[in-house]
Amino acid sequence: MMPDEMARPLIRGRGEEGGSRRLQAPASELCSPVIGILGTGDFSRSLARRLVASGYQVVVGSRNPKFSAALFPEEAELMSQMEATSKADVVFVAVFPEHHATLVELRPTLAGKTLVDVSNGLKIKRDTLSNAEQLAALFPESSVVKGFNTVSAWTLQMGPQDGSRQIFLCGDDSRAKCSVMQLCRRLGFVPVDRGLLASSLEIENLPLYLFPSWRIPVICTLSLFAFFYAYNFLRDVLRPYVVAGKNVFYKMPIETVNVTLPAVALVMLSLVYLPGLCAALLQLWWGTKYNRFPGWLDRWLTSRKQMGLCSFWCAALHAVYSLCLPMRKSARFQLLIAARQVKEGPVWVEEEVWRMELYVSAGIMALGLLSLLAVTSLPSVANTLNWREFTFIQSTLGYCALSMATLHTLLFGWDRAFDPARYPFLLPPTFVLVLVLPMAVLLGRLALLVPCVARRLRMIRRGWEKSRHVRFAPQEECCRNGLEEFSNV
Repeated sequence: MMPDEMARPLIRGRGEEGGSRRLQAPASELCSPVIGILGTGDFSRSLARRLVASGYQVVVGSRNPKFSAALFPEEAELMSQMEATSKADVVFVAVFPEHHATLVELRPTLAGKTLVDVSNGLKIKRDTLSNAEQLAALFPESSVVKGFNTVSAWTLQMGPQDGSRQIFLCGDDSRAKCSVMQLCRRLGFVPVDRGLLASSLEIENLPLYLFPSWRIPVICTLSLFAFFYAYNFLRDVLRPYVVAGKNVFYKMPIETVNVTLPAVALVMLSLVYLPGLCAALLQLWWGTKYNRFPGWLDRWLTSRKQMGLCSFWCAALHAVYSLCLPMRKSARFQLLIAARQVKEGPVWVEEEVWRMELYVSAGIMALGLLSLLAVTSLPSVANTLNWREFTFIQSTLGYCALSMATLHTLLFGWDRAFDPARYPFLLPPTFVLVLVLPMAVLLGRLALLVPCVARRLRMIRRGWEKSRHVRFAPQEECCRNGLEEFSNV
C-alpha cells in the first residue's frame, strides 16, 4: 500500500469533500458488497459504526431518514427503505419480527439478495417456526441467513475483544452464508456455521436461556444448604433453648452459617466425582463402553464443572467467615469469660494445639487445590492445556482436594465422634453426617485402583467387549495399540 493511502483516515470528517456521507474506501475494497440496514435502533447504529470502521459502504433504510441522520456515522448514507434495498447487496433486517410484514412492499428490490435476520423472540419457543423461517416465507426469492442475534449492540460498538467473538450462522443458501461468514471475519468475529435455516430456532433461543447448565447444581447447593442449616439450627440453637432455656440465637447469622458452608462444600465436591464412579461401575457391569448411560447420569456428568465451582464458592465463603469469627463481640465476651474462669494449672493442651494446627493446615491445602481446579476450569486457561494436563489437574488433583477436605473434617472432629455427649437425642454432629459421602467416594476410587479392576476397566475403555470375545494382550507382547490378532468378533 502506498504511503498516501496509509495516511488517509478510515472515517472522514463531516467537512471533508463537501460533507459527503459516503465511505472513501481504498481501491482494493471497491469490490466489497454494499451493506444495507433496515431499522434505526441501537443495534442498527452500532452495526453501522462497526461496518463503516471495517471499510464497508453502508446504506441505512429508514421511514424518516432526516430524523435519524444525526444518530449514524457520517459515512453511512440514510435514505428510504426502498432506496436502501435497491442499492445494497446484503441487507440486515434489524426490525422487530412483528414488523416483518410491513416490509413486504420491498420484495421486488430484495429479490435475489441476502437477508440477515438479527431478531430474537420474547420467550423460548418450541415446535414452531422461527423468526428467520417466517421471514424466508415472506421473501421466497431472497436468501435468508440467521445471525448476529447473539451479539449485543455494545459488543458491536466496542469490538469483539470486549465480548464473545463467536457468531452463530445458519441458512439454506451456502453462497449467501459464505458471504455473511466473510463479513463476520472482516468485522473481527469468528463465524460458527450451525447448518440449515431449520437450526435458526435454536439460535434464536440461545440469548433467552438463563443459566441452563447451572440450574441443577444451584438447586442442589441451595437444598443442601437449607438442610444442613436447619439441622444445625435444630441441634445447636433451638435444642439448648428448649431443654435448658439457654439463648444462643446470636449464632444464627455467622456461626451456624459457617458450620453449614463447609458441609455443603464437601458434599458438593463429592458429588463431582461420584458420577464418574457410577459410570465406571456400569461399564464394568456391562462389560462394554458402548451402552448409553441413563439420562440422569448423563445430566449429572455434564453438570460436574458447575458443581465443582459451587463447592469452591462455599469453601471460599467458609474461609472468609472463619477469618471473621474472632471479630465478633460474642467471641470477645466468651474469651473474657473463659479468662476469668481459668484456674491454676496447665493451660497449654498439647493434643488440642496439634489438632488445631493440622486442622487449619489441611483446610488451607484443600482450599488451595480447589482454587487450582476452579482456575483451570475457565475456558481461557483450559484451552492452553493438553488433554493429559487437564485430566491430571481435574482428576488426580481433584481427588487430592477431596482427600484433603475429608482430612480437614476428620481433624476437626478428632475424637469427638466417639463422645456420647455429642449425640443429644441421638442427633450426630454435622461432620459425622458430612463424612459419609466423601468417604464412600474415596473408597470407591481406591477399589477402582486395584490392579485387576483397573486393568479390566482400561480394556473396556479401549474397546474390549465381554460379549464379543475380543482379547487383549500386553503392549510389550504385541503391536503398539495393545491388540493382538483375534477372531470371532
